[in-house]
Amino acid sequence: MKKYALVTGGSRGIGRAISLRLARMGMPVLINYQSNKAAAQEVLEMIESAGGEACLMPFDVSVEAEVSEAVDRWEAAHPDDYISCLVNNAGIRRDNLMFMMPEKDWHDVIDVTLNGFYYVTRKLLPKMMQRRHGGRIVNITSLSGLKGMPGQTNYSAAKAALIGATKALAQETATRGVTVNAVAPGFIESDMTKDLPQDELKKLVPMNRFGRPEEVADLVAFLCSDSAGYITGEVININGGLYS
Repeated sequence: MKKYALVTGGSRGIGRAISLRLARMGMPVLINYQSNKAAAQEVLEMIESAGGEACLMPFDVSVEAEVSEAVDRWEAAHPDDYISCLVNNAGIRRDNLMFMMPEKDWHDVIDVTLNGFYYVTRKLLPKMMQRRHGGRIVNITSLSGLKGMPGQTNYSAAKAALIGATKALAQETATRGVTVNAVAPGFIESDMTKDLPQDELKKLVPMNRFGRPEEVADLVAFLCSDSAGYITGEVININGGLYS
């Protein structure tokens, strides 16, 4: 029996770093992506060239039918294996002041971050809870969900809701050995922050720099490991001292 890790939004930025890091731990990785197959393929090739194992799992996390079909297809092809580690990383930004925010931008951000968490996690939970080996769920939230960020009412709402869901679900699954934790990055160098004024914003950070995706990935890898078996329901900040 092999235990796999599924990383949603696993082809770019923080998700890419997490996929690579979990593969270095020796876990076979399922790299989820929605549309950028070239980026996902590049991550797959990097993992395989380093001696790891991975495969692509394309689906839109916000569409329940796509999630179910992809997982059902994988499980049918791997009857003796199961997905023991889920990293809910997929998310999008549609920044705007709320009084100017189109309704679609509100719903799109909520759909990917929050409904995506619901669809993917609900689909994988039964098998995790049935196995005596338990499981690991790590939700990538944000500084924005903890303190709120102007221009990100939709994003802050989605990430704050994910924090609440993490705390509740952790209590539901603890007796079955399934831990549920959240990681809340601050300003991290990635595709999602490349349009931000980095020189100005890093002055707000006590460490005077943006974080690296690999630093977030190291934290996620620990939470997915056996060493983190007694940690659940936690929200761990990784923001260079900006907020705690």
